[in-house]
Amino acid sequence: VQLQASGGGLVQAGDSLKLSCTASRRFFSSDALGWFRQAPGKEREFVAAINWGDRRTSYADSVKGRFTIDKDSTKNTVFLQMNSLTPEDTAIYYCARRTGSPLRTISDYQNWGQGTLVTVSS
Repeated sequence: VQLQASGGGLVQAGDSLKLSCTASRRFFSSDALGWFRQAPGKEREFVAAINWGDRRTSYADSVKGRFTIDKDSTKNTVFLQMNSLTPEDTAIYYCARRTGSPLRTISDYQNWGQGTLVTVSS
């Protein structure tokens, strides 16, 4: 399955941004979709994940309370609503898919999108 992430851009600290992830096929209830990010010079890290079927979610501590992951079944899209952005959130954001639980480990995900750049200025 091919994934497409979109919605990145340049915003100021404190602003909000909403990322979207769509796929080349319909998501199944067994799918879990995750958002990961990679800042310049840093390793890719987990941000949030959701199980398409039961909506179980998981968040990194660094974004808990600021970011929300959700889905829209009618649009076959997973969203990442990002509020109260800080310069530390600047990164390329990737969506990924796996079968099963919304896990946090990169190697657990089989399909990856190309990434969308989020830049937060201070």
